[in-house]
Amino acid sequence: MSYNKEFNRWLNSEALTNDEKCELLEIKDNEDIKAFRFSAPMSFGTAGLRSTMYMGIGCMNRFTVAQATRGIAALIKKAGGESRGVAIAFDSRNNSPEFARVSASVLASEGIKVYIFDSLRPTPELSFTVRYFGAMAGINITASHNPKEYNGYKAYWEDGAQINPEQANIVSTELAKFDVLDTSGTDCYDSFVESGLITVLDESFDEHYLEAVLKTAINSEFVKAVADDLRVVYSPLHGAGYKLVPAVFERIGLKYLHTVDSQMTPDGNFPTVKKPNPEYPDVFADGIKIANEVGSDLVIATDPDSDRVGVMARGSDGEFKTISGNQMGALLLDYVIAAKRELGKLDKDAFAVKSIVSTDMAYTIAKVNGIKLYDVYTGFKFIGEVVKSYEAKGKDSSFLLGFEESYGYLLGSYARDKDAVETSMMILEMTAYYKLKNMTLIDALDTLYKKYGYFGERTIDIYMEGLDGIEKRKRVMQSLRDSIPESFGSVKVVEARDYKAGVIKNLTNGSSEGTGLESADVLYYVLENEDKIVVRPSGTEPKIKIYLLAHANDKEALAAKIEAYESDAKKISEV
Repeated sequence: MSYNKEFNRWLNSEALTNDEKCELLEIKDNEDIKAFRFSAPMSFGTAGLRSTMYMGIGCMNRFTVAQATRGIAALIKKAGGESRGVAIAFDSRNNSPEFARVSASVLASEGIKVYIFDSLRPTPELSFTVRYFGAMAGINITASHNPKEYNGYKAYWEDGAQINPEQANIVSTELAKFDVLDTSGTDCYDSFVESGLITVLDESFDEHYLEAVLKTAINSEFVKAVADDLRVVYSPLHGAGYKLVPAVFERIGLKYLHTVDSQMTPDGNFPTVKKPNPEYPDVFADGIKIANEVGSDLVIATDPDSDRVGVMARGSDGEFKTISGNQMGALLLDYVIAAKRELGKLDKDAFAVKSIVSTDMAYTIAKVNGIKLYDVYTGFKFIGEVVKSYEAKGKDSSFLLGFEESYGYLLGSYARDKDAVETSMMILEMTAYYKLKNMTLIDALDTLYKKYGYFGERTIDIYMEGLDGIEKRKRVMQSLRDSIPESFGSVKVVEARDYKAGVIKNLTNGSSEGTGLESADVLYYVLENEDKIVVRPSGTEPKIKIYLLAHANDKEALAAKIEAYESDAKKISEV
């Protein structure tokens, strides 16, 4: 496709407003920007679409959103799901409400029933809503924790999980049949609401979701027992958790919640942070100031669509420390097992699920406690598939926890996506449990290390942006397939798993076997000391992610190993 030809087609189209045409005129002499925005359309995958918000086939705008929705409509029609409908939600990002209404209008114009929220809602509530109504599909307008310039489009299916690769391929094929500049049906929102094809869900529906979340609490008496002494600081980072996270805190018994008022108002410009990502310590700066003023040992932050949650807790030295996604996963798993066991509610078939790039400490916790642990690909839909298989056998109550290292957790089967609302509630309950033992979460983490061993992880992000970014990422992955690394940090690689080829190679004896999992672009190296290095291209950002998973007998040895692994891992991109 000639990007200049497509650029001029957009510029001369009557479908664009004057402001949209002015945006294009501003870049008419910048060949690099035009090429980026008009050379190729966004790829529709299992994570949907995600890009910056500009005019062009490679960006998020009302035209590409409408085109994607026509593809979703075709998928729904193939399944005969018009009457079952589609649930639609959106977050606090700029243009999210508009993109949601465009999506609703396109679906309604195809005779498909729509349930759409009247304002921003957490992503997990969208997953719950799909299941609540028995809808055929769901659409969520969000770019999660990306910078303010981004927006995204996530597609869900009837089980409440994001669509699978086969469905994504169908959508991709179907949407390519539609002209991206076709605006038919996109401006009829109000008339579709009046006709009943579009049903608007107000805050009264939140009660159904909150009821499901509160049912997953294990023992709220812990919170009530320390309520007079427990103070928590919370920030939604200008996003969708601003209302429902405080609501569950109050209902579980928290008396003293201190919110970061500078970040409580939904705002797609995220004015107080560089990136609205609870993985980054700097987003907690305002919250820590408040925590020091009010005497809180805990600061909780959720991302803009409220599916990820991050925590900083006070250590014995009085300073706040980050609890990583892996550490929180281990803490929650150990706590849920202990709390349920104390109440005699630990199911004999209890199981947990984690992604293959998440901490190996979970294996040890599960083994010591006699719990089944499943390892799946990155992406909560894969965790949801395991839960779904148990639900089919009437054993979904056996589900303890699903988690990913990227700060995503779920503790109930009411949804099929990570839930920061529920997890915030459970973190509060766990904090109260340890407070009764005169321990902070940092103390609890130290206890876990002494009990199960020292485990540490680090994620390396290697960005490869621009027009040739995709090809660069492909070259790196192919280079690793062509030549398996001999070692990392002077520790020999003894096993190489190529999940795309579906092969596990034993490098010691030369034998091979299948992975037993469906194909995915992931490379996984097991070292002689049983540490692991995992490499995969990101599904949502222009980068390759490298995961280092290590263990040792003490903190110092662990830190030294990770530093050595990182030094070698960074050389991977030098091709």
